[in-house]
Amino acid sequence: MNRRTVLAGVGSIGLASLAGCLGLAGLDKHESDPAGVDAAVRDDTGYEQTKIDDLVIDEKFELGPYSETVSVTNYLTEHEKRVDMGPLGSQRGALFMVLTTPQVSIAGRELNPVGDMSTTELVDLVQSNYDAIGDIAHDGNDEIAVLDQETTISRFTADAQFNGQDVEVYLHVTEAVETAEDLLVTIGVYPSLVRSQEEDNVLELVSNVTETVDESASTGGAEGSGEGNGGNESDSGNESDGGILDAV
Repeated sequence: MNRRTVLAGVGSIGLASLAGCLGLAGLDKHESDPAGVDAAVRDDTGYEQTKIDDLVIDEKFELGPYSETVSVTNYLTEHEKRVDMGPLGSQRGALFMVLTTPQVSIAGRELNPVGDMSTTELVDLVQSNYDAIGDIAHDGNDEIAVLDQETTISRFTADAQFNGQDVEVYLHVTEAVETAEDLLVTIGVYPSLVRSQEEDNVLELVSNVTETVDESASTGGAEGSGEGNGGNESDSGNESDGGILDAV
């Protein structure tokens, strides 16, 4: 299980319940546009855009004599940063992700359930799909502006696995905001050891999300990027340590 699998479900939850009306309305294919973070803010906070993954979910549904395949393409733009992880040394242990999932509306009604999900529901979804993160506990809420829209950002504590070692982490998750055509969610994760530096950095990244992304800025990162849009097969000279939400 890796973070592609973890977060693919965020943009597809509830797809089965929507399949009938989407297919009958001729809305069987949906694709978002990738989003990112202002380049100057990435530089200031020390985060590197590593790749842009397309998360494609195809589901076939049988409704009596009627059969329909619904396809949803979400995009996940990933950023990583090397931080001090104590006994583990300097590792790419801080992660910031921007997830976009398409808005789907009929007669003015938004059907993509991500738009109504709380941060707790989003985090519960991550936990239910990823065995190596657990004991998630809510640690506080605040308000933040994302794309000039006020939304809730929540902080959670959790236990995670990093290269086979137990690591206490903080997660910051925002409720969805709207872009021109999509819904956008941000997730930041870092070891609790570096909270004094990285909490402010994550908030700065969230506040400077952009609807567009420079695909050429992606460096490849820990997993390489043979999949997805905007990837680069170079790992830019980094060692092969995994990110905090990678498979163990």
